Order: sequence, then C-alpha cells, then structure tokens
Amino acid sequence: MKIGIIGAGMVGRAIGKLAVALGHSVMLSNSRGPQTLFSLSRSIGCQVGTVEEAAAFGELVVIAIPLAAYRSIPVEPLEGKLVIDTNNYYFERDGHIPELDAGETTTSEILARHLPRSRIVKAFNAIIMDDLEKDGQPAGSSGRRGLPLAGDNSTDKAVVSGLYDQFGFDAVDAGPLAEGWRFERGRPAYCVPMDADRLKDELAKTIR
Repeated sequence: MKIGIIGAGMVGRAIGKLAVALGHSVMLSNSRGPQTLFSLSRSIGCQVGTVEEAAAFGELVVIAIPLAAYRSIPVEPLEGKLVIDTNNYYFERDGHIPELDAGETTTSEILARHLPRSRIVKAFNAIIMDDLEKDGQPAGSSGRRGLPLAGDNSTDKAVVSGLYDQFGFDAVDAGPLAEGWRFERGRPAYCVPMDADRLKDELAKTIR
C-alpha cells in the first residue's frame, strides 16, 4: 500500500519503519516541513513531504500527531480515504477537553467530526512503540499479542487488521468507532501485553 503518515514523532516513525520493511511505500510528514526529516528519510527508507502531500499520497493515512493539533489536519485531501487514528488524550499535553473528560465522546469521534468524509479506524494507540517494533510474532505463534481496533466499516477494519497481522499481531475488533473508549488511556487494555483471547475478555468487561 501507499501509506501517508501525518506526524513524525515516535508513533509515526515506528509505523513508518515497519511498513517500509514490509514493502509498503511510505511518506512521512510533520508540521515543520520535509527539510526537517532529511536524516529520518534516509534511516527509514521512506519518502518525506508536507502534511498536504502525505495526505494526498496515501491510500491509507495515519494520524500520529498530538490530539490538540487535530484541527490542523487537512480535510479535502483525505476525503474518501481510510484514516487510522492513533491518538490518545493526555489533558496534561492537550489541555482539558470537556466532552472527553465527561466521557461523552472519544478521540476518534472528534477526529471523525473534523474529517466527515473520511473513513476512520482507531488503531495503534494501545501499544508502546518500542513494543510495536519488538513484540511482533508470526501468525499462529503461541501467546501472540493482540491489538485492538474500532471502526464503523468492516472492510476498512479488515485492511487495518491485515496491517496488524503483517506487523506481527492479532487484531481484536472492539466494535464500532464509538467503542474506541474501551482501549483508550487508563483502560485495562491500554498498553498492556495480552493475547487476543484475554484482550477480547478485557475489552468486553471494561466499564466506562
């Protein structure tokens, strides 16, 4: 696939590095411009561009910027595209967002409001990036780690599940996008290694 990544911090770098190693075409971007990513492009083997260029480049686009900056994401280039939301809410970093504090919505639903014509899947937020790079195992391995996702379109979730599998993890579907709270920060499944069966159980019994 052609994968555009908006955000070149730890999350964007880790996903980009793994995707390139698997043969995907990747374009990384950040708010400061491609000239700041020169050495990163060489070390990972990816292309670099502006945020708008990465959005246009990707068949699938990964959002890997702090939640507070979500309004900076370009809307038009992402229309009709599958967008992966990797965000977590840290009020210490993002400032307080009352509707999240009150449990009235989720980070992915906020992003979906900003990108009303994009197809959002919540994924890659419930694992430490060091673990993403080192914990992957071949399909069928005993104790293979499960990773959660949520979204409203089964075809889109199948694409993201396939990416999880390529990275070495079992996908666990938590349900529609509104159920993404089940694996947000502070929940039992958040960044805790567990196999798919245990992860399914934890997601099911998580209380909001």
